[in-house]
Order: sequence, then structure tokens, then C-alpha cells
Amino acid sequence: MMSTQEILKRLGLSAVNAGGSTGTHWWNSGENTSLLESVNPATGETIAHIRTCSTDDYEHIVRESAVAFQQWRLVPAPKRGELIRLLGASLREHKDALGSLVSLEVGKIKAEGDGEVQEMIDMADFAVGQSRMLYGSTMHSERAQHRMAEQWHPLGPVGVITAFNFPVAVWAWNAFLAAIAGDTVVWKPSPKAPLCAIAVQHLCNRVMEQQGYRGIFSLIVTAEKTLAETLVQDGRLPLISFTGSVPVGRAVAATVAQRLGRTLLELSGNNAIIVDQTADLSLAIRAIVFGAIGTAGQRCTTTRRLFVHESRYDEVVEKLISAYRQIRIGDPLEPGVLLGPLIDRAAVEAYRKAIEEVKQAGGTVLYGGQVLDRPGYFVKPAIVKAENHWPLVQRETFAPILYVMRFEALDDGIALQNAVPQGLSSAIFTSDVRNSERFTSTAGSDCGIANVNIGTSGAEIGGAFGGEKETGGGREAGSDAWKAYMRRQTNTINWGHDLPLAQGIQFGS
Repeated sequence: MMSTQEILKRLGLSAVNAGGSTGTHWWNSGENTSLLESVNPATGETIAHIRTCSTDDYEHIVRESAVAFQQWRLVPAPKRGELIRLLGASLREHKDALGSLVSLEVGKIKAEGDGEVQEMIDMADFAVGQSRMLYGSTMHSERAQHRMAEQWHPLGPVGVITAFNFPVAVWAWNAFLAAIAGDTVVWKPSPKAPLCAIAVQHLCNRVMEQQGYRGIFSLIVTAEKTLAETLVQDGRLPLISFTGSVPVGRAVAATVAQRLGRTLLELSGNNAIIVDQTADLSLAIRAIVFGAIGTAGQRCTTTRRLFVHESRYDEVVEKLISAYRQIRIGDPLEPGVLLGPLIDRAAVEAYRKAIEEVKQAGGTVLYGGQVLDRPGYFVKPAIVKAENHWPLVQRETFAPILYVMRFEALDDGIALQNAVPQGLSSAIFTSDVRNSERFTSTAGSDCGIANVNIGTSGAEIGGAFGGEKETGGGREAGSDAWKAYMRRQTNTINWGHDLPLAQGIQFGS
């Protein structure tokens, strides 16, 4: 296991003093801005102090991004893809160190930290291929000797605001597609994960410099609400991609809509797994456990609700409790650990309050539910007998709490799953093809993701990622998500000698 100092050194962050003492990372030119702490949630200790972005820094960064866009949009898309290919190669080279930094700063176990970097690499590969497939369409004109077609053009500088729970991968979902589309990217990461963002920006800077570019990827590190609001309000950024909570997402959407900009929103999830009477529990139990405790329950795709057919309920609960008893909790960088810490003290307090609220509502804690008395922000994952209509179950609690409920008929289970404001991810475990088809049909899950015999988390980048209802309706990563970062243009070309009007209109002689 690498030391903190070695992790930072390998990522070009050797200016940060780590280990026994903390220092300041000078990622910008300012000296009078405030300092932001990067904290290791496994110990509660400060990793480093980071100099934050000033108003002048912000203006310089966005202006440079806008200038860079004017040239970058003219670079052929396959050549833009080459820059992403080289960045993907750099990520491959630094995967171990960057994955370790993800674990160190946000508390993911090492396998998940490495997996997040692999997701960036996969996204780079996907974007390289997509750079040669920014396809438009051709349409038949109703007018003789006319040709109609549509094409896609770069949109402009894109603002990307990411959350702590995926401190690098979600940026890659957006940034790599935006870049091959011809856009430049201004990134505001979560103030809870600044070092991860700075490390990625350093990798970008090296690749851009080697290829003779600048300003394609930019970074704004701040914990100031006013500066974040400035980014959202900035008319130079035609698209704001935001990942975070529903209340903040509503505010972002309203602000950007006021200036007639675009938003790409990935907000809360309240994801459910349905286990029917035919389910293969050897698959289901593993998927439920990973879905419920992966990233300590701090994924937007975390499994928060479990609906079990009444004929399998007791068996499923017994197997789940047995599996939870085997979960090793501890330092996420240690081999064998399956559950790391929550991100901070506020997250621990939210977990504690949720457990108290469920007890007051009449729920039963079947396993776990305790805050652990040890350094860092550790809790014991909980399995709770609850009711779907309770206010607590209706909202997203970003913690490893799994609400377990019974159902009789499949349609009842689907109705319960859909009866929440969020609509991100969902899954069913079944050996009945009719049940699986019912679940994924128009009358089935109302979520953006509906899986069969796999869990709610761990989406592949090839599919469009996103959800419905309060989840925001945005789509990132695969499929045709690239279109969000481009503007559509319809072209009609008259190659004849006459000027017929559409709809047969006659005007003059």
C-alpha cells in the first residue's frame, strides 16, 4: 500500500506536504484566497490545504476557455479524439496512484477507486471512437432539386459541476464527450474532493502541453457558493452539467433556464431491487449487498429499497444479515476491506438521524444502525424493516441503509418501486421471462435504468446514464449522449435554377 506522500508524488502533487504535516497546494497564481482542507474520511485528518479560486482567477479561466473554444472547434473531430486517446493513455499509466487518491480522499475501497479510474479510461476509449461518428441525417425534400440534411456543431465552453462520490469519473463522462464534440470544459469539483480534481487537471495539462493546446480543460476549485452561482449564471457557458442533490439541481435548472441556457442534470436516486418468487438468490444477495454498501451507500445508484415476494422474504432477510456480518469495515486502502467511511461528520449525523427517524416511525432495525466509536467517519450498515410511504423512505438518504419490504403480486412490487419522486435505477431478480419483460415494459419500471438479474449500481459507459422524475432527465456517457454537447443545424440546399416555396406556396410571379 502506497503512503499518502507517494500517492501525491506519483500524481505530480509533490508540492503538497502530506503525512505528518499538512501544506498548501498552489494550483493557481493567487496568494490572497482562502484555503480549503482536503480531509481523509478514514481518519478525519487533513491531507493538505488547497489554495482556492478567486474571482479574478475565475474570470481568467472562463475567458481562456472561451478563446480556446474558437480554435478547438475548428480542429477535425478525429484529431480531437486523438487528444482524448493520449489522455486515456496517461490515465492508464497513473491508474494505481489516482485510484488510491480516490480512496484516500473520499473513502472508497481501493477496488472501487481503481474501478472509477478504469471508468475514465473506458470513457476515453468510447469517446475516441465517437469522434469519428458524430453523425447527422439526410431527409428528402418536398421540393425538386433540393437536398435536406442536418449536422452537429460544437456548442461552446461547457460548465461541469461534480459531486464528491464520483470525484473523477463523472467529469470524464462529460469532459471527454464535450471535447470530441469540439467544446472546451470548465470543471468545478466538489470541495470535498479537491485533490482528485487537481490530480486529473495536472494530467490534462501535461497532455495538452505536449500536443500544443491549452484551455481545453480547466479547473475551478472553490467552496464559495457565490462563485459557484457565478459559474451557473455565466452566459458564456451554454451548457451546465450538474450532478448533486434535487434542491440544488432545481436552483441550477431555474438559473440556467432564465438565461435560456441548457442543463444536463443527474440528481438523486431512490433505487429499488425487486426479488420475485423465482429469483436466483445466489445472484440476488451479492447484488443487493454491493448495491446497498458500495461506496458506503453514497452512490446515486445505491440500492436503498428492497421489495421481496412474501414467499421468499424470511429467507432473503436471513441471508442478507449473514452476508452483512461478514463485511469488513475499515481503512479503504487496506486489502480485504469492503466498507470504508462516510465522507464527513455531517454524513454520519444524517445517518444517525435517519436511524432514529425510522425507529420513531415504527420500523425495525434488523441489523446494524450504529455509529462506530473510532477515528474517521464509520458506521455499521443497516438493514431496516420499513414501509414505502414513510417520508424517510421517500427521500434519498446518502448512507448504507437498506429498507426491506414485502409484496404479493409483481404489479404491486412494481407499483411500490415506482411510488417515489426519484427515477434513476431499478432492478428485478427473476427466472421468469414474463416477469422480466413485464418489468422492462411500458407498464414496468419508470426509471431511466431497468436491470434484470443485476443490481442497481455499476452501470457500463456504453449505455446512456440518467433518470426520470426528480432525477432530472439528463443522460451522460454512452449511446447518443454526445448530442447534449452539440448544437443541431438543419441545412436545405437548392441546387436547381428555380425557387419553389415549401408547402406549395405561390408568391408573386
